[in-house]
Amino acid sequence: MPLTAESAAQQIQDRLRQLQSAIHDIEEERRRNESNINAMVRAQESNIPPHKLRSLYKSGLQDAEREEELLRNSLDIIQEIRTIRNERRIQARNAGNKETIRRGALMKMLQLTAQTLPLFVSKPGERIPQLCGAVPAENNYIAKPALVKGTEEDEENWILAEVVQYISGQNKYEVDDIDEEQKDRHILSRRKVIALPLLRANPETDGHALFPKDTMVMALYPQTTCFYKALINKLPSTATEDYEVLFEDKSYSTGYSPALSVSQRYVIAYKPTKKLGGSSA
Repeated sequence: MPLTAESAAQQIQDRLRQLQSAIHDIEEERRRNESNINAMVRAQESNIPPHKLRSLYKSGLQDAEREEELLRNSLDIIQEIRTIRNERRIQARNAGNKETIRRGALMKMLQLTAQTLPLFVSKPGERIPQLCGAVPAENNYIAKPALVKGTEEDEENWILAEVVQYISGQNKYEVDDIDEEQKDRHILSRRKVIALPLLRANPETDGHALFPKDTMVMALYPQTTCFYKALINKLPSTATEDYEVLFEDKSYSTGYSPALSVSQRYVIAYKPTKKLGGSSA
């Protein structure tokens, strides 16, 4: 059911109250944990029996797990707020209230979206979810944020677009070009739409969810809304770092541009274009 401005605002206010309460709980838990940690340090210095020290460690681990759960719940609430706001914005655009965003502001918005993309930190033995880092979407996934295959003759080009709706009866997407200057809307087959990552992979815990070095990918060229072929030159080593990529560029003797930084959000697997005769690009 479509969100009205009033219902969206009410839902956001409800989530904000939940978030405020959750942050208070986190702070209370953190203060309690600090007190317990100090008790463990004192116990170590006083050379208490090992079995008592193990008991303190066990309690400390349980405390840390409770704090982790509170933090994860708070991040879920933040993501719900972002989802509600985005759904409402898309509905307003479809109703004809399309905001005008200057190109400079659009570039900053894309960068901020990438930087604040939720970070997935797996628990021991937990499976990496789809659309986390380099993990692709499952075949039945319906894309929301999307990378859209170029509609012009140059089939190697892709543009950043926003899904308006999935037309299930035709197995097609209706999408808007993210670039406000273009104001283009397209109907594209499902094979011409690739979902962008919804989660950042944490290099310190889930490095296997990142593209390996020297992998050919499609990456968003800085300060544009277009994706081009690029080679992974360096992986992020922390949660806040970007990939370092080399874009294909025949104007350089190496065939590649100097290294440029691209966020995880805007790096996806390269899919060769099938040409006549069955060969691949």
